[in-house]
This record gives sequence, structure tokens and C-alpha cells, in this order.
Amino acid sequence: MRFDVSSTALLSSLQSISKVIASKNSLPILDSFLFDLKEDTLTVTASDAETRLVTTVDVMNVQGAGLFAVSAKILLEPLKELPEQPLTFDINDDNLEIFIHFQNGKYNFIGQKGDTYPQQKPLKDNAITITMDALTLLNGISRSLFATADDELRPVMNGIYFDIHADDLTFVASDGHKLVRLRDLAVKSPERASFILPKKPANLLRNLLAKESGDVTVRFDDNNAYVTCANFEMVCRLIEGRYPNYNSVIPQENPYKVIIDRVSFLNALKRVSVFSNQASSLVKLYLEDNLMTISAQDIDFSTSAEERIVCQFDGSRLVIGFKATYLIEILGNISSEEVILELADPSRAGLIVPSENEEDEDLLMLLMPMMLND
Repeated sequence: MRFDVSSTALLSSLQSISKVIASKNSLPILDSFLFDLKEDTLTVTASDAETRLVTTVDVMNVQGAGLFAVSAKILLEPLKELPEQPLTFDINDDNLEIFIHFQNGKYNFIGQKGDTYPQQKPLKDNAITITMDALTLLNGISRSLFATADDELRPVMNGIYFDIHADDLTFVASDGHKLVRLRDLAVKSPERASFILPKKPANLLRNLLAKESGDVTVRFDDNNAYVTCANFEMVCRLIEGRYPNYNSVIPQENPYKVIIDRVSFLNALKRVSVFSNQASSLVKLYLEDNLMTISAQDIDFSTSAEERIVCQFDGSRLVIGFKATYLIEILGNISSEEVILELADPSRAGLIVPSENEEDEDLLMLLMPMMLND
């Protein structure tokens, strides 16, 4: 086999899919890229047994065809240091000795047989397909990923729940302390369905979709999902199990409503939280007559801080405590200028919603309060 390829095109494709490769693999061949050469297209695959990424690179002056695996480390490290230039791959079909010729020299190493690389099982006949804009999927994953859990006892909480209805797609993530529910009204589906996307493939998709445009097709059955767009395909194993009824934990009647400038609130929290107890990260919010006072203290180190922000609030006086790190994360994942805090009492979950939703979106964030001793 023999082919020519641009060094930067090859490097870009390899880097985009290389993040899926685990640092320790159960199968040694998973430390490698799988190359499949057919006519003028080189298909490259990387996998960690649970998730696989596939992309294609255009090649020229092709002789022969075949399947072979190349160590990711051997290929990526030198390619990073090469300036843009054509590379010529010359592969001995008998012993898989590989020569890469370039302007100032050559690399030489041994490849592996590609037929030992794990193959992906096809989806079942009852697989469901939904199509959405790449930006819609990126937005849903980006806004909800931070709220996923790391819970060995409840693995269903360790991913993003895709709740698919005829008129909308709802992204849900929760770790028991905070919850995100993003409903996108632009995505339609012919039937009711759902799946739980694990954290690692969600992270990979977030990085890959940032460079994509156009539509993304998601096909899935009970066990696996295929995510296909213009420049790559991802196949991943889904988390099996039933996701909790997220709507039942969202309080419906919240008598206290606070409208506040999001950036001012966020920046004040960042400053005040520096003075909170490092273990609890507790900040207290005092609300009365269009004024919010944010305070924190660490008794062990005799430090404290307090800031006041003007807001819209005309209810009776309320004091509630939240974990500052969670509140900062939530406010950082909302894009509107103002946010609305919907509160009931110091022991019940607070809702944080944008004052104005993006087009075709309905975003809701929930945060459990922390107990106050005083």
C-alpha cells in the first residue's frame, strides 16, 4: 500500500479523535489508530472499547488498499513538530513495515494487523433516529454537563439524560444537589424515546461539535448510540437503567421571586466566596426590600466578607444558604443579562431561570440549599 497525505490534514484528524484513547487499555491494539485505506479516502478510527470515533482524510496517489493499525504515540508526537508538507506512506503488505517519507527525512516503524481491532456491533432493528442542528446538540451538552454526578452507586446519574418527545428534546443532568433541565422546542421526533449519554462521550462531543456546522444525526437503541455529522462519527455505549422522574423534584409554587443582574451577582459571589469555609463553601443570601446581601465567613481563620447588590424583591425578609461553587457554576451556564431566583423557604430547593430564554429554549436550573445554623 502507498498513499500521499497532507501533514496538517492528517494531524488535525488524528488529534480530533485521539482524546478517546484511554491511558490504560485492556487491549493493547486500542493504543493505536486503525487505518482503513479505500480508493482516495483514509478512514481513521480511535477507541477505548466503550466509545469509538471515526473520521476520514483525503489522500492522493493511492496504490492498493487495506487495513492496518499504527501506534497513536509514534504517529502523533512527531507529526506535531512537522511543518505543513506532503507525507508519503509506504506500507509493506507482508510484514506491515511502514515508511513515512517527508521533505527532510523519513520515519520507519512496524504497524499491526487491523483485523484484530474490535469491531462495532450494528444497532438493533428497532433503533430510533433523530436529527438536530450541531449547535443545538452542542448547547444542550455544554449547558448540562457540569451538573452530572460521579456516583458509583447510581450510574444513571453519571450522564446526560436525553428525554425525547414529539414536540421537543429535553436535556437533563443532576447530581442530587443541582439539576439542569433544558428543553429545546426546535427538535421534533416521530416517537417518544430516551437515553442516557455517559460523561466521557459527552465531553468528546462538546469538543468536536464546536468545529461542526450543519445537521447531526443521532441513531440509538437500548445499548448504543451512533452520532454522525459532516466530519466524524461517534459510537458509544449508553448507560443502562431508568432515569429518575426529574419533574417531580422541581417545586411548582415559589412565593419569593428575585430578579437580579446575572454578571453582578456572579462576580460578587466569586469575590465573597473566597472568604467562605473551604470545606463547605457556604454563602448566605439575605433578601429584603430590593436588596440582596451576600455574606460568607470562615470562623477557623477569622475571615468574613459581605456585599450588597440591588435587585427586584418585594417579599418579606428571607435568609437562605447555598454552596458558592455550585451557584457560580449555574450562573456561568446561563447567558441572559438577568436571572430570576424563585425561592420558597431556607430548606426547599431554589430555582434559577433566565429572565429571557433563547429562541426555542426553556432553561431551568435547580439548586438545593445548605442548612444554616443560626
